Amino acid sequence: MARMAVTMAALTMVALLRGAEATRFIVGGNMGWTTNVNYTVWAQDKHFYNGDWLFFVYDRNQMNVLEVNSTDYASCNSDNPITNWTRGAGRDVVPLNVTRPYYFISGKGFCYGGMKLAVKVENPPPPPVASPLNGAPPSIYRGTIILPTVFAIGAMWDAFVWVW
Repeated sequence: MARMAVTMAALTMVALLRGAEATRFIVGGNMGWTTNVNYTVWAQDKHFYNGDWLFFVYDRNQMNVLEVNSTDYASCNSDNPITNWTRGAGRDVVPLNVTRPYYFISGKGFCYGGMKLAVKVENPPPPPVASPLNGAPPSIYRGTIILPTVFAIGAMWDAFVWVW
């Protein structure tokens, strides 16, 4: 019984903490990180937000994933990468954890064939604000704060009473 109360309290608290979900993008979709894919077209209809991930899937024996600056991206220069994300398995994950432009190329000559990706990482948009019911002013008594808090406190109280 006490475990159920703690579980209910935890679920209530999770429901109160609505967090933004990060998205994991497989670069190039079902084609992956390879030649003959236009990564500009692939990225154009996507929004990249702080906290998202890029998942590069490629032939580890032929290609790599290098993060470079904008100048090296434009010229396909792989001599001075910011970060070499290649870990050897051909399944590399890049966290997009800073709001800024990111530039990726494949060295070994494949960049000249189009294996390069530029993404602009933005902060996530604010969550939508619910409109008040029937034009009435918003109230904390309608269950947005008070009711879930009362249930959480009650569940915690019940858990402690049964434990002691």
